[in-house]
Amino acid sequence: MIASLGMYDMPHLRDAHDRLWSGIRAALGHGPDHLTRDGDAWAEWQSPDLLLAQTCGLPFRARLHGKVTLVGTPVYDLPDCPAGHYFSYLIRRRSDARDLKTLSKQGIMAYNDALSQSGWAAPIAHLKNHGAHPRNTIRTDAHIASIEAVLSGAADYAGIDALTYLLWAQVNPDMAQQIDTFARTSPTPALPYITALGRDPIPIANAIRSGIAALSANDRATLRLKGLIDIPASEYLALPIPPAP
Repeated sequence: MIASLGMYDMPHLRDAHDRLWSGIRAALGHGPDHLTRDGDAWAEWQSPDLLLAQTCGLPFRARLHGKVTLVGTPVYDLPDCPAGHYFSYLIRRRSDARDLKTLSKQGIMAYNDALSQSGWAAPIAHLKNHGAHPRNTIRTDAHIASIEAVLSGAADYAGIDALTYLLWAQVNPDMAQQIDTFARTSPTPALPYITALGRDPIPIANAIRSGIAALSANDRATLRLKGLIDIPASEYLALPIPPAP
């Protein structure tokens, strides 16, 4: 069986994620002893051996719906955001005062992946709502790499998953001081937990709730993880699929 919690598994969070999985496994009564790390996400998501993983909303609606079972949606501690939702920060260097329209025309937008809700779909929707579209883009393959591209000047702005940004800023406060989170996108359903097609999601969802409750207050605060709710697949599928870069 495969269990993976890799979407936010930064080095400083791995011990807390291990404790979360230990609580989930104990409540479920079975599962692998350890989380799978550094595997191929698409292979894991679509494996018949998948017990638990977390995917992104855009891959779910674009490719995985009908091939996996939706388990539930985590509730994160995010400012001014509905439960079970998240958003993207649009970031630029603090020394760069250009507004969004000017950046879209003159600057380079970093994005992690064209199948990322927070790194591509949400920023593109936000730009469209403001009568803009990125003229120049660079793919980085990871949100943190997009942050680093903006900091280094390789890119001028980017859309970053708000949770990723806040978790990164926990251990990079000096670099975060150089970043201006100058806008935010509309909230959309957060990254869903999934299991293999045909597997009963209810015991897994109950085990996740128990695992979260069993965490120490410090671990929950570190992961910014508050609970689990049920958001129907239809809410994920209702969002548009953006054009490719």
